[in-house]
Amino acid sequence: MVVDPAPAQAAADAPVTSQIVALVSAGVATSRADLARELGVAPSTVSARVTELIDAGVLDEGGAGESRGGRRPRLLRLRPEGGHVLAADLGGTHARLGVMSLTGRLGAVREVPVEIAAGPEAALAAVLAEGTDLAAPFAPASVLRGLAVGLPGPVDVETGRVESPARMPGWNGFPVREWLAERAGVPVLVDNDVNLMALGEHFSYGRRVQHSVTVKAGSGIGSGLIASGRLHRGATGAAGDITHSRVSAAGEIPCSCGKLGCLETIASGAAIVRQLRARGVDVATTADVVRRARDAEPDATTLVREAGRHLGEVLCTVVNFVNPDAVFLGGALSTLEPFVASVRSQLYEGCHPLVTKNLVITRATTGPEAGVIGAGRLVVQHVLADPGAYLLHD
Repeated sequence: MVVDPAPAQAAADAPVTSQIVALVSAGVATSRADLARELGVAPSTVSARVTELIDAGVLDEGGAGESRGGRRPRLLRLRPEGGHVLAADLGGTHARLGVMSLTGRLGAVREVPVEIAAGPEAALAAVLAEGTDLAAPFAPASVLRGLAVGLPGPVDVETGRVESPARMPGWNGFPVREWLAERAGVPVLVDNDVNLMALGEHFSYGRRVQHSVTVKAGSGIGSGLIASGRLHRGATGAAGDITHSRVSAAGEIPCSCGKLGCLETIASGAAIVRQLRARGVDVATTADVVRRARDAEPDATTLVREAGRHLGEVLCTVVNFVNPDAVFLGGALSTLEPFVASVRSQLYEGCHPLVTKNLVITRATTGPEAGVIGAGRLVVQHVLADPGAYLLHD
């Protein structure tokens, strides 16, 4: 698991127990001696807290590390069986669920049909039931420690509520976090699905990057921004909402947001479906578009290529402004080479040469698991940041 060292740095004023877990999970400290040196506290204090964590099943101690002139230290690690979290990534008609250990290992994964338009209670009840069933083989040896959910709409992460979503009837203002926490009995985090996808992709990439932009191009369009290793949500949680950027090529086409000429109306999977149907082509979903484009059907391929060009034009402004190390392209449309090639071409044409000099532009490597990985990583770090509250009172 690639762990952002920020939790360890930010834990300076947290209880010693929390700092110990953060340092061990980040790989900064692997022994009691390391912990005493990093924390600047007495070895006896570290020893007492480590013993508590071992007794609670959070840490394990065994094996021998390198000697620094004395006896070889025993190595500390988070126990894989010390607990697990559930992660859910909801789309319009399905949810992808995963079980992640506190060490960051993704275990079982399942995709299930869930209708977001059925309303929050029905959709969330289905997610909770399926997630509980998915995690059943891990119990009772491993305890559920937390739950994170990604939703395809704007989320106020402070309150855990959805705000003014499109195509999510009944969700506006619904207390998602409270509803789930009452039923699951564990800490719950709620965030936008593309933010979680950005986290999952950024920290799973093969080489270290500090700044990245992740785009999800499916039925709709969204993006997430990681700056200096941290998710950037913006003042109201709407950072990265490029789907409602006004583009001249869209003219006066009405958008789901109530405005006219948004990027979504000409560059999303839903837009391509609409355009193909207007040409008499029998398609109903983005998956139909992808299938026809893979079969090299001219109308589908042309519209997919144009969608990539329109997205690339909007991304030029984002990439010039942010100057990221990488742009990750995810979602169903990004599985198509004509789409990816058009985005890449526009970025190289429209961005400053210094911005594209070392820029990586690539398909998301985590595929459909990106949102689940990001959600799991987010809630694992949340739980490990305060083990006194979440891990020591079973």
